[in-house]
Amino acid sequence: QVQLVESGGGSVQAGGSLRLSCAASGYTSSRYRMGWFRQAPGKEREGVASIDRDGSTRYADSVKGRFTISKDNAKNTLYLQMNSLKPEDTALYYCAASLRLGTSLDPMTFGYWGQGTQVTVSS
Repeated sequence: QVQLVESGGGSVQAGGSLRLSCAASGYTSSRYRMGWFRQAPGKEREGVASIDRDGSTRYADSVKGRFTISKDNAKNTLYLQMNSLKPEDTALYYCAASLRLGTSLDPMTFGYWGQGTQVTVSS
């Protein structure tokens, strides 16, 4: 059974940094495409970053140059380093996994989801 557990969320002032982690169990993460998504109140879930089996990455335009996705296959853990945070980054952040190939920011292409971790950025 695939399980994804996010951690590392919190409250931070604009310009600050946070590092999210996603611990995976029940499968070998190196065989899956992984991604980070977020959902703010009243908005649809949107893709933030994804990473494929070979390490190739894709980012939403809104986070390019500020966020970095990475993974540690030995620890079965996915990370999202978030720098220069802005109030508009405030959302519930989810990690997700997919057996599909390639990178994608479309949540419909991911079949496994964590419960989310809240990120709040104040101005």
